[in-house]
Amino acid sequence: MEELGRLTAVAFDKTGTLTEGRPRLTDVAPARGVSDRELLTTTLAVERLSDHPLARAIVRDLDARLGDAPTPSADPLRAVTGRGVLARLGGVPVPIGSPAFFASDGRAHPAPAEPAEPHLPSELRLKADELEAAGRTTMVVRHGARYLGVIGVMDTPRREAAAVVARLRGLGVRRAVLISGDNQRVADAVAARVGLDEAWGDLLPADKVAAVRRLRADEHRTAMVGDGVNDAPAMAHATVGIAMGAAGSAVALESADVALMSDGLGKLPLATGLSRRTSAVIRQNLLLSLGIVVVLVPAAVLGLGIGPAVLVHEGSTLLVVANALRLLRYPEHA
Repeated sequence: MEELGRLTAVAFDKTGTLTEGRPRLTDVAPARGVSDRELLTTTLAVERLSDHPLARAIVRDLDARLGDAPTPSADPLRAVTGRGVLARLGGVPVPIGSPAFFASDGRAHPAPAEPAEPHLPSELRLKADELEAAGRTTMVVRHGARYLGVIGVMDTPRREAAAVVARLRGLGVRRAVLISGDNQRVADAVAARVGLDEAWGDLLPADKVAAVRRLRADEHRTAMVGDGVNDAPAMAHATVGIAMGAAGSAVALESADVALMSDGLGKLPLATGLSRRTSAVIRQNLLLSLGIVVVLVPAAVLGLGIGPAVLVHEGSTLLVVANALRLLRYPEHA
């Protein structure tokens, strides 16, 4: 609580923290010669195996779009942290992930025995760039050697995010940064909408830890606000780790120093302002109690009776308690 009141920088995760955590499928761009149906059914078959928030959103929206249409079954699923997933459909590998998931030689991190795959076509790369510039999270879908297309998912910033950032600045936070595993263009778009100073994108969990360490080196006292398993290591390395209590994962809650027990950021300025006010009250009470002692000791030596001295001392205790109780009236939206 004491460190929370001394923060000079705050790092925010994006998905589920600065954004609503309720992404929706917004764009479907099949490759040349590929039908929408093939792209969507292949994506649905693989994403059904994942419990990632983006995967759940894609499955929800594709189920609504495809209705009762039959879809193939895929197995098994292997997640590549911060990049995408890899499954098999009819024995053929199906990687789905960010454009960065597909390495420079066109391979989606295959096993050593697997042959190199074709490069990401320029038309799909351009489409992914276009969607990312519009703030979409993009995923490329490939079935074997065929690139099927690109899908775009968008998660809107929380309504209170910009106001929360502004209130934190009013409380003395000098630097507010977005750190995200999402594409840099998407991170830039979200950061601009909520008024953050910087956006650091394309970060793996280990990169988020390095980013928090770098921020601490610059600002000394830094908070990390997150909600997911990938955020937990970075929260543990921050001066104060703050978890989204209602929507956060169990790992994030265990790693955090502070949990916001609601699905929103509105309590963050309250906790920070209350911490600063608490530190101020502590200083006031120390000065008051020590000041009275400094007066009472020479007064007692100069002849003040023990009774009046005890009365004054106990009266100062009541003043200290009354001053501390003023914190109960701290306004929620101060």
